[in-house]
Amino acid sequence: MSWIVLIIAGLFEVVGVTGIQMITAGQKKKGYAVLIVGFIISFTLLGLAMNTIPLGIAYAVWTGIGTVGSALIGMIFYRESKDRARIFFILLVIIAVVGLRVVS
Repeated sequence: MSWIVLIIAGLFEVVGVTGIQMITAGQKKKGYAVLIVGFIISFTLLGLAMNTIPLGIAYAVWTGIGTVGSALIGMIFYRESKDRARIFFILLVIIAVVGLRVVS
């Protein structure tokens, strides 16, 4: 159950980062709302997950989900580069996160 909570926390980190992008795109009120709500939920769920998942693993997985999710959102919605090297390194992050789950 803690792993599911951690994954959801990572997804809400992506929501918070998307709020930052909205702010920079000029949607200030909506962007700040998305940023604040996304990060409050994300940090709350991260804290809950860390009751049973060690800090180092939980934080690494949480940031990995946020990194991959934010990169994908950028590529899909904000026309960021879809270069093969970038996709390769995103896959490496995914492999590392899955590896942490397997060994913990």
